[in-house]
Amino acid sequence: MAGPEQQQQQKQVEEKAERIDDAELALQGINMLLNNGFKESDELFRRYRTQSPLMSFGASFVSFLNAMMTFEEEKMQTACDDLRTTEKLCESDNAGVIETIRNKIKKSMDSQRSGVVVVDRLQRQIIVADCQVYLAVLSFVKQELSAYIKGGWILRKAWKMYNKCHSDISQLQETCQRRSSVHQESLPTDNANHNAPVENGVTAEALDRLKGSVSFGYGLFHLCISMVPPHLLKIINLLGFPGDRLQGLASLMYASESKDMKAPLATLALLWYHTVVLPFFALDGSDTHAGLLEAKGILQRKSVVYPNSSLFMFFKGRVQRLECHINSALASFHDALELASDQREIQHVCLYEIGWCSMIEMSFEDAFRSFERLKNESRWSQCYYAYLTGVCQGAAGDLDGASGVFKDVQKLFKRKNNQIEQFALKRAERLRKISPTRELCILGVIEVLYLWKALPNCSSSKLQMMNQVLQSLDDASCRGLKHLLLGAIHKCHGNMKDAVQSFQMAARDEYGRQINSYVQPYSFYELGCVLLAKPETVGKGRSLLLQAKEDFTGYDFENRLHVRIHSALASLKEVVPQ
Repeated sequence: MAGPEQQQQQKQVEEKAERIDDAELALQGINMLLNNGFKESDELFRRYRTQSPLMSFGASFVSFLNAMMTFEEEKMQTACDDLRTTEKLCESDNAGVIETIRNKIKKSMDSQRSGVVVVDRLQRQIIVADCQVYLAVLSFVKQELSAYIKGGWILRKAWKMYNKCHSDISQLQETCQRRSSVHQESLPTDNANHNAPVENGVTAEALDRLKGSVSFGYGLFHLCISMVPPHLLKIINLLGFPGDRLQGLASLMYASESKDMKAPLATLALLWYHTVVLPFFALDGSDTHAGLLEAKGILQRKSVVYPNSSLFMFFKGRVQRLECHINSALASFHDALELASDQREIQHVCLYEIGWCSMIEMSFEDAFRSFERLKNESRWSQCYYAYLTGVCQGAAGDLDGASGVFKDVQKLFKRKNNQIEQFALKRAERLRKISPTRELCILGVIEVLYLWKALPNCSSSKLQMMNQVLQSLDDASCRGLKHLLLGAIHKCHGNMKDAVQSFQMAARDEYGRQINSYVQPYSFYELGCVLLAKPETVGKGRSLLLQAKEDFTGYDFENRLHVRIHSALASLKEVVPQ
């Protein structure tokens, strides 16, 4: 249950429900959700969902969020049903404008009535587009070809609606600003009114909120499509989607500062981008410093509104982890875990980060406990969590226990098209067959730290310990992997000469290619990135990146590497126009 603060907040919202409009009520409902009042927020939206499209959308969004955090089939179906109900409400002619607004305009002029109709029509269109996007996401989760095709066309419809609404609202804002400036020139400054109707009875305040509403989906579209792997871009462009990353970030920033109900969600999207996406995909090269500064600024500005939010505490931990303040990050994740006592799904996200921070610190027993709990409790990729449990258990010295867990990985393997599960299965099978040693399990830990770009978060002393373990390994089947990981560690230490030598040795490894299929293309990529840093070797570096992209196929995490290569080449074009 939420604490007294959330209950008091809910009571205040309900007392004001009869005298405020739906936009303000919806925003307060979302804020309640983010301040750990998930259940209370859900109850509020469902109580008023038939009175307004916005409140109906709020209820559907909470249902969608619940489905995406659990991946439970029943909850996903409920979310689909709720979203379609909201769509129907928005498309009906009679429902929608909340009674409080109707009361306000009973005695208003015709132009003001017209303004409410314009705002309501635009709001409905944006909500329908939002519902289409969330239905597409739920379709994609099924990971079936027919679902991808269906989802793609749903997104195409949503994008057209976002683009049209964004254009219409922007034009209305321009007209509003022109008329407002003319109007204010003819009036004393004290009489200027931001809420005066300026175009068909539409106020500047209403347009600002609508622009914030459409900017959330519009910005997410741009941002997500800008990160699509190059070999999928032809399909994306065929569907008519653009992908301007800077436009996406600017739109999300606008949405986050608006008074729309999606403002807090835009803030979370920006934090997600700066603390999860940017570091993972190595966008903007490998420099995430600017993104961390942005994230810290957002957290500082929003700390008053969300003082005890488990989600904001989680993102604080992400920033601290990326700044290599691992003990502070662990404290934040544990705080978030405690704050999310009623939200199992958020607890699982926190446990995941605690497990990763523990691996970074080489605290294998702590990591084992976190991943074991996830393996037993989470419904998302138990196969992957089982593999992490096994390597951490073996790295901690319990080899018999690790062997038992590696046997479980096969039983928990469910998603044949999922690269992470395929990787976990292959690794677990190999360790089970050869009888794991502590060193091979630590190798497994270092490998996932590398693949998930967490090695740069490790301290020099921990990197040195990893170096020593790798140097002691003399298994010919993992020689290429060993040199790839040694190269990455040397790179973290700034020893570029040793890094290049290790990457070259990994790239030449043919013996272990069948077992570690990704080692060679990743080695070419790493070599290319090192050479790009020097003006005299830029050409050679670019050539190696293209070789990594074009000469290899069918290896583990291929899409992941293609995104990183695409980003490196794009940043090169910005510095040296081709």
